Amino acid sequence: MYNVLTTKGTKAKAIESLPKQFSESIRSDLIKRAVAAIEANNRQPYGANPRAGFHSSADYRGRRRGYGCWINKGMHRTKRIRIGSGGLAGTVRIVPHSVKGRKAHPPKAQKVWSKKLNNNERKKAIRSAIAGTKEIQYVLGRGHIIDEKMQLPLIVDTLENIRKTKELNDFLSSIGLENEVQKVKIKKVRAGRGKMRGRKYKTKTGPLLIYGDEKTDAKTLNSLQGIEAVNVRNLNAKLLSPGAHNIRLCIWSQNALKILEEEELFY
Repeated sequence: MYNVLTTKGTKAKAIESLPKQFSESIRSDLIKRAVAAIEANNRQPYGANPRAGFHSSADYRGRRRGYGCWINKGMHRTKRIRIGSGGLAGTVRIVPHSVKGRKAHPPKAQKVWSKKLNNNERKKAIRSAIAGTKEIQYVLGRGHIIDEKMQLPLIVDTLENIRKTKELNDFLSSIGLENEVQKVKIKKVRAGRGKMRGRKYKTKTGPLLIYGDEKTDAKTLNSLQGIEAVNVRNLNAKLLSPGAHNIRLCIWSQNALKILEEEELFY
């Protein structure tokens, strides 16, 4: 028997069984492959300008004798700015080992980052992650702060009456996730060069709210930092297992479970 809670945290009723997706064997290897494919397909191609490092008047004067040659000068024969060009005369340019030279192997925009994944494997990975949402050891292994005796999966009768951020906060606190909400509010400064590249802060990932066809306010359900909401039809392996690190704590609406069973999603 699985308890169905109200948004006030009280027991509404109990259901005898879960959809068959929750009976799938948990395959961490498939989940990891599916998450890697999603992240690879979301990468934006990047690369250097093909002419970067070539904008120089430097030239290789490899003649044995003649104007600008280097015979008997004890200088390595690389591309240099013309003699007689002022203070930069004789400065090496263009070659990879020179100051302001080109890169030997720059990143290329035409590189293909995407990865392919068999459709059956993708669906099985999602079913496997769904099954993991009812296993307390996988959820605790991810670092969620919940009571070890809590019954999973967490099921709520409906999410459509949550219309304000305060109501969402009160709902999460009423079902025993007050410490979890406090944890995801923590924001830390990233170590390393990433601070300069638009990703200065690191935040925690909190619970995932999964709804069905009820008239929910998706903007409100996504209003708390680290907490996301998604329609059951749009589930994927990355949402259920971010980074493929164990299984995320999920809160299912009763309508979402109904759709999961009736439409036999991800089969």
